[in-house]
Amino acid sequence: MLFQVGGHGKRPTFFEMAATQQLPPSLRAALTYSFGVLAQRRPFFHKVLDYDDEFFAMLMIVLETHSLRTTEASFSESLYGLRRRSAKLSQGKEAPHTDSVEHSGIEKHQKILSVVFLVVLPYFKSKLHSVYRAQRDAMLQDTLWGAGDVGMDESDGFSERGENLHIPAELTDNDRSRSARVKNLVKRIISACYPWIHATNEGLSFAYQLLYLLDATSFYSPALHILTVNVCRATGQELMDASSKVSKNRMRERERLWGPAWLKAVQGVLLSSLYRTLDYAQTGLIAAVFFFKMMEWWYQSAEERMTAPTVYPPPPPPPPPKVAEEGIPLPPDRTLCPLCTSKRTNPAVVAASGFVFCYSCIFKYVSRYKRCPVTLMPVNVDQIRRLFHDV
Repeated sequence: MLFQVGGHGKRPTFFEMAATQQLPPSLRAALTYSFGVLAQRRPFFHKVLDYDDEFFAMLMIVLETHSLRTTEASFSESLYGLRRRSAKLSQGKEAPHTDSVEHSGIEKHQKILSVVFLVVLPYFKSKLHSVYRAQRDAMLQDTLWGAGDVGMDESDGFSERGENLHIPAELTDNDRSRSARVKNLVKRIISACYPWIHATNEGLSFAYQLLYLLDATSFYSPALHILTVNVCRATGQELMDASSKVSKNRMRERERLWGPAWLKAVQGVLLSSLYRTLDYAQTGLIAAVFFFKMMEWWYQSAEERMTAPTVYPPPPPPPPPKVAEEGIPLPPDRTLCPLCTSKRTNPAVVAASGFVFCYSCIFKYVSRYKRCPVTLMPVNVDQIRRLFHDV
């Protein structure tokens, strides 16, 4: 079986659909990392990191709503030139095992549900994952250290770190204990059900992706099947028609402006600024993150070069020691022993002077005279080093 990897026809390839699915998580990771770097210099951005799920969900709601309204595609799908079309399944009489698919523009309720599946459900999934992870860590800590050492002392209203939880005075002890039991019960239910929900979602997604790869279905994910929406590659004429439609809608919105002339002018400028911001938000946001990462790499490389230790060239070797006038002269052949004037055997070097002799010759000489025979420097037998490679 041949897979579509060349991008022919209106049906997107598996790799295009996978790229559109991975783009929002990658964009979120890049934005979180960027704000984390900025928070090191501006502590104000720590508040953004504390509510990163909410901020990213609001950002994606704006981007996805605008993209579905203008291009009938999600934020990531529009970057790849893809469009969403309503799929009306009708069972063919001549081919009972094949489905004939008719494509048309998506309706308003499909756009709303698309935002729900693209933004709202991933947001709740992220929050459930956070609760499950916190509950799992708490259970692991209780298993290791015991349940009595962690948590909150309900009698005084302080947490384990000594922070005041600001419990209202009108709440009685029974109300506090009841609310705590309800919260613990909800957390236990989430920790028990979330793994099954997550496994079911991942299993269905994998099954749909495998069937899409094998051309057994036209839906890449269960969400698209529930919405009865297919993702298709847009043609040049469709892009021109979409642009013309957006221009007409914006002209009608400008005509509906009310008030005096100066107020209409102000509203027109605000609308134009809003339209321009939303139109360039897709590519501008990705370009900004890419530019930030490039600048970070540039400055990080410069800092590494500045803080890296300077590598100096090795110092030149020290000059050879001078031969004493009363010492033994060196032979012209450097492979000969100065003492026996024969080919060196079992070579050894005097550490104080660096001259090489036969081991037996230099050992006898140093043992008797306690000096180097060439430089007459004081030496003992402990300063004789055997050489295993005669140079």
